[in-house]
Order: sequence, then structure tokens, then C-alpha cells
Amino acid sequence: MELLIITGLSGAGKSCAMNALEDMGYFCIDNLPSNLVPVFAERLKDSAEHKKVAVTTDIRAGLSFEDFKSFTSLLDKLSVPHKTLFIDCDDDVLLSRYKQTRRVHPLMNGRCNTLSESVSCERKLLSEIKEVSDYIFDTTYFKVQDFKKRISSVFSDNRDKQMHIHCLSFGFKHGTPKDADYIFDVRFLPNPFYIPELKDHTGLDREVREYVMNNSYAKEFEDKLHNLISFVIPRCIDEGRGQLVIAVGCTGGHHRSVTFVERLFKFLDENNYSVSVAHRDINK
Repeated sequence: MELLIITGLSGAGKSCAMNALEDMGYFCIDNLPSNLVPVFAERLKDSAEHKKVAVTTDIRAGLSFEDFKSFTSLLDKLSVPHKTLFIDCDDDVLLSRYKQTRRVHPLMNGRCNTLSESVSCERKLLSEIKEVSDYIFDTTYFKVQDFKKRISSVFSDNRDKQMHIHCLSFGFKHGTPKDADYIFDVRFLPNPFYIPELKDHTGLDREVREYVMNNSYAKEFEDKLHNLISFVIPRCIDEGRGQLVIAVGCTGGHHRSVTFVERLFKFLDENNYSVSVAHRDINK
């Protein structure tokens, strides 16, 4: 049995992740008290029917870092293979989601007086768990369908069992991605935005890619980037990482970053890595 433990901030997208995993054939249990995780896992670890299992345990059940360390240690003793997925999101977006859905935050039960205070308190309580999680997904800029695709690309059966690489383009003016392991800046290259015939196109279009790469520094940077990534990936696999997020940013996230991420995706795919690609700000 493979056990995926899902935790993270309330409203960040844990239910969405569970729905996506259930569609992929996972046996899913929501809101499981942390002390029951090892009991549940021990009952199912030899099950022929449930080989892929996902559980959520979070602040609703009073989860703390000490609880987390305790039950993951028990899972190790029981020889249950397990990974942890932490789902994060910016405070402002979480506040907006709660206002839209009109749901009550789990900590607004006498412990905290306001929604803002509840979100801030929960982030602090779960910060240490986030630091030791195998996967960290930030849903701040994800639409529901895009998030489900991300879940599928990492946890589907055809993934690389050692590590999945996610390539992401973004625009610095929209903020840097929180879940990126490596961030590269290509704003030093000429911006197609100022070329009238290219302004409304993106790095997905051939003419933009040709313009971006037709620069003496572009190919040199790409060679150095690919060399660095080729060096880093085996080290990350040796470290036991489940995922690696590589982000490339330009000003708006439409042209230069998209070009480089598309080419990086192709490079990694040709080298037989499990890899996915997303362009966070391409439609902004």
C-alpha cells in the first residue's frame, strides 16, 4: 500500500485534491484524526484491494507538529510507505474564498475572533509540518481544473516513482511562486511585448520563441540552465525528494518565461524524466 497524507491550510484545496485522487483510483478518507492514521494504515497495508490510499488530517482534528511526528514515526515502524502533501495558499486568497463560500474557519470556534486571525494562526500552527512535507502545492494562482491536472501529473500511475519535475512560467509583477524550488529570471533578455506584431502573442507561438532565442545570450543561458538542472536532478533524487518545481519568470509571464519553460519541458521529457508544465500568468 502507498499512503498519501494530505494536510495544509483550510480553504487551500485539500478537498479538491481528494476528489482528483479519488478519480484516479485512490481510496480516500477525509478528516481522519491524526492518532488514527497509523491504525488505519496498519489495517490496510496488506490489502489487495486498496493499494493507493489518501487521507487528510489537519487543524479540524487539532493536528500539531508533535502529532505529525508521532504518527509518521509509527508509520515508519509499521513499514508503511508514506508521503506528505501540504497544500498552501496566500492569505488574501484564502480570505476571499471564505467570504465567497460563507463557510466558517475551523479556528473560529472561540480560539480566534476573526477570519484573518484564524488564517494567520493556522499558518503558524502548521508551519513546521510544511517544512518537512514531501510535496508542497501552492494553489494561489491555480484554477480548479489546473490544480487537478497538477495532482494527476504527480500522482498518476505513469509517473516517475522517484521524482516528478514541474516546470512553471510566471510573471514577476504577479508575484513569485511559493512552491518553487528553483527560480530563474529571464528579464535580462529583450521583451517581445515591445514588438507590435508580437505583443499579443505568447511563448507558445513560434514567432515569439524565435524572437526570444535569436539573441546571443539566450542560447548561452539555456545551455547553462540545462547543465545546472541536469546536475541538480540526480542530487535531488538521491535526497529522496518526491517533486522538484523549476520556475522561470519574466515581467508579465507571457513571452520569455513561457519560451524557456516550454524548451525546458521538452529537454527534460526527451531525457525521460517525469515532467509537467504550466504557465501561471499566460492569460493575465
